[in-house]
Amino acid sequence: MVQTLQWTDSGVRFIDQTKLPTEEAYVTCKTYQQVADAIRNMVVRGAPAIGVAAAMGIALGIKNSKAETVGELKPEFDKICDAIGNTRPTAVNLFWAIRRMREKFEQLRVRPLPQLKQALIEEAQRMHAEDIAGNQAMGRHGATLMPASGGVLTHCNAGALATCGYGTALGVIRAAVEQGKKLHVYADETRPFLQGSRLTAWELMKDGIPTTVISDNMAGAMMKQGKIGAIVVGADRIAANGDVANKIGTYTLAVLAKEHGIPFYVAAPFSTVDLDTLDGNSIPIEQRNPREVTHIAGKQMVPDGTEVENPAFDVTPAKYVSAIVTEKGIARAPYGESLRKLSEDVAVLQR
Repeated sequence: MVQTLQWTDSGVRFIDQTKLPTEEAYVTCKTYQQVADAIRNMVVRGAPAIGVAAAMGIALGIKNSKAETVGELKPEFDKICDAIGNTRPTAVNLFWAIRRMREKFEQLRVRPLPQLKQALIEEAQRMHAEDIAGNQAMGRHGATLMPASGGVLTHCNAGALATCGYGTALGVIRAAVEQGKKLHVYADETRPFLQGSRLTAWELMKDGIPTTVISDNMAGAMMKQGKIGAIVVGADRIAANGDVANKIGTYTLAVLAKEHGIPFYVAAPFSTVDLDTLDGNSIPIEQRNPREVTHIAGKQMVPDGTEVENPAFDVTPAKYVSAIVTEKGIARAPYGESLRKLSEDVAVLQR
């Protein structure tokens, strides 16, 4: 399976997702500033992967610190956390990871400095391992929702490349195929960054899972023709009421799915659930460089001077979501109750 990100003695190693599918290249970030740039510039992307990358960036910054005492390290640690936190605003996993690293720092700040540094490195590595195990559990839960055969539509990339391995939405598909289900994946190209055509298709082709890439505006026609039996997507933030922020275009698919009577599933680790955000209206939506819209592969496609909007995400209201699949189980409407119950179950397990 592809190694999306790794902790190494030299630094944090990423597969460069901006080069896929034509070039499988890797970059090693040797400073926390380089990790922050990798997140911001989408060398690494996908909410779960961003979270673990953030933790590893913080651990790397602490490892490289010249501070001689924990007291000297604290303001530098805060600066590192702030720099990582200012990279991408929508994916709540980023802030979950930073909070977890802050809590670990506070728990262990009475220890000798070398022990504190090592503990933070181990915490980031633990988050990496937990993500893979969680994705595999999520896949097992979600596979039960997939049809025995037929077409499944997905949007953006919620696979191994968006996580530390296996994937969320693609993890559900992988698990279903491993169980013997005969699925054919329809992958939206996902304009403007083309995560579906570049990344999802690349992953699934490597796995030998039948895949057809369609442009985003073909999805409704595919549903009307009866080619789509289910839709499964990832998420970057899930509000307490079940509203889901995901890659721009997801909302359109959910509305179309409702019209055609097709189940619309969301697969995400529980760290993506933000119970402090009451509904989707409070989720910040990242605005990205207009050039991602005006240019394709470096070639200008839009007249000079044209106004461009480039929101990276949209919000799908909970009423369009058939179920939310997490590593802890499947939540169904009313999500205010089911997500809170899963949260309580997680808290019990962590005690």
